[in-house]
Amino acid sequence: MFKGKVPSTHHATDATWSKWIALITQRARIGNPNRPGILEIITNWPEGENFGLTDEEEQEQVTRAEEAPPYNQLPAEETRYALFTDGSCRIVGMNRKWKAAVRSPTRQVAQATEGAGGSSQLAELKAVQLALDTAEREKWPKLYLYTDSWMVANVLWGWLDRWKKASWQRRGKPIWAADEWKDIATRVEKLPVKVRHVDAHVPKSGANEEHRNNEQVDQAAKIEVSKIDLD
Repeated sequence: MFKGKVPSTHHATDATWSKWIALITQRARIGNPNRPGILEIITNWPEGENFGLTDEEEQEQVTRAEEAPPYNQLPAEETRYALFTDGSCRIVGMNRKWKAAVRSPTRQVAQATEGAGGSSQLAELKAVQLALDTAEREKWPKLYLYTDSWMVANVLWGWLDRWKKASWQRRGKPIWAADEWKDIATRVEKLPVKVRHVDAHVPKSGANEEHRNNEQVDQAAKIEVSKIDLD
């Protein structure tokens, strides 16, 4: 991978290219297929934030949310506890607006909440909070959370526990969206949550039930006004 020398007339340019090649090679390495790759890092990371882990942090043993099974593999009696989540952000007039949604496949209904400012990533967090609201209000014994956000999946799979142990800081600075993550952390300690990442925008020809449910919650999270898409 990445064989040969990058054309350059300046040593500083060589060094910069070397760093990028090293980063891409590292992030594209083969591993568990249900984990993030370089595409997620480039296209769906909170603005200006570095959530990457050091080698020491990757080796640290932490408490993790379990990975949920594919939706179509859930026992029939368990599907009532499954929710699909999504979030979006758009410019409405001169202002940003976010919208978060959750959808229950068994009830065929969606719920949504929205607010001013924020980003698509913040909306994804709000969707998780909305899912927890539903599970708590209805006194569910567990929650199966399906999301197309690698950020959400990875945080619940282990990063959340690391941040809590580090007093909600990363390299001496407060983590992004600390208030939302603290709220989520408190609530998932009381409610067993299993999380699964779902591929987004799968062509209809290759979509299964899980993908279709994800597409429906994606539509529920859309802000249906004249807008400029920030996703």
